[in-house]
Amino acid sequence: MSSAEDRCRLVLIVPENDDADAQAKALEDALRGGDVSSVIIPQYGLDDGAFQKRAERLVAIVQEAGAAALVAGDTRVAGRAKADGLHIAGGVEPLEEAVEKFTPKLIVGGGNADDRHKALELGEIGPDYIFFGKLEGDIKPEPHPKNVALGEWWASMIEIPAIVMGGSDVASVVAVAESGVEFVALRQAVFGHAGGPAQAVAEANALLDEKAPRFDG
Repeated sequence: MSSAEDRCRLVLIVPENDDADAQAKALEDALRGGDVSSVIIPQYGLDDGAFQKRAERLVAIVQEAGAAALVAGDTRVAGRAKADGLHIAGGVEPLEEAVEKFTPKLIVGGGNADDRHKALELGEIGPDYIFFGKLEGDIKPEPHPKNVALGEWWASMIEIPAIVMGGSDVASVVAVAESGVEFVALRQAVFGHAGGPAQAVAEANALLDEKAPRFDG
């Protein structure tokens, strides 16, 4: 298998599931499929206690596979679950607070940058990455063109890495990678894949190996 370090890499978003065992198994399967840089674990509708229990289990699975586990939700849960980082979607103030409090001990990234001005505002805070799109924004097979365009603009001029939300089809990784960003996020494309999550991750990596531009250095 070729090294994925010099090209766009996969970020997985754990989908909502009332069945904790099924959710854990799907994540294990996905991580068996090949290279994954990190996994974002959203809180969805769970209360903090239930989310902490769920996060502890999923964080361990992610770390065992050698990926980084990022918790999106209550920041205290991230600490208690021994996550590698936090995904903050609430905008400038919560991101600023999290960067101040948790960097460099934890990875802290920010989402909800839906235009250039907002992205630059978030970038000024100095997060570890910027996320273009919504965690549940994979409603069409292809990635949202606006997110791809923002990613391309960002990657061409800013050092902070970018993650762009892909579509519900594995093939959507190609359009995202071609924008020049470092990471493509998948949710439905992996966890709703007819062949199962492991096959989806393997297919995504094969496409990225074949078609993603290589980064210099």
